[in-house]
Amino acid sequence: MSKEILSSNGEKLGEITLEKSVFGVEPNLHIMHLAVRRQLNNARQGSACAKTRAEVSGGGKKPWKQKGTGRARAGSLRSPLFAGGGVIFGPKPRSYAFSMPQKARQLALKSALSAKEAQVIVVKDFSAITEPKTKLMAQALKSLKVSGKILVIADTKAAENNYLELAARNIPSVKLLLPTNLNVKDILDADSVVITESAVKVITDMLS
Repeated sequence: MSKEILSSNGEKLGEITLEKSVFGVEPNLHIMHLAVRRQLNNARQGSACAKTRAEVSGGGKKPWKQKGTGRARAGSLRSPLFAGGGVIFGPKPRSYAFSMPQKARQLALKSALSAKEAQVIVVKDFSAITEPKTKLMAQALKSLKVSGKILVIADTKAAENNYLELAARNIPSVKLLLPTNLNVKDILDADSVVITESAVKVITDMLS
């Protein structure tokens, strides 16, 4: 399958053939779901913590005698039955992370790229952005006719994309991503995916 290569001003510069094994597979919904769950779970802190009765300070003295008061037996005021006592089965620090096989992660990325293939726009580079100005980035996006949530996949450290990061960071609907940091959640979240020609090659090499 082929796509037009555009300049950041929207002019057609040529065509690029997208690898069918990367951008044209049958999307696997279950694998994509697992990949998004894994990404969200791995980002969780898991630092919630409540003290058990053993960890709450105090409660060493028996609050009242065992028999004769008419009250229930009590050995400690730090029992979960009392205010200020411990918590039964409360949260403890834990990891929510789970792993996926490498081939499954690659299939999830291929599935996401294939599902968004119609919204993919390939640009030569962002060399037209010669200053770190938001206005230049906004003009480039208008020329490319993209709107909504925009994911830009480009090597921001390359000379031709020198000012891309600074020009884009004040536009809330734009997210920049290095091709090596590609992930399923950001691809599926985006309404339009703008990829530079060099990034297409990196992604194809990575997933082929």
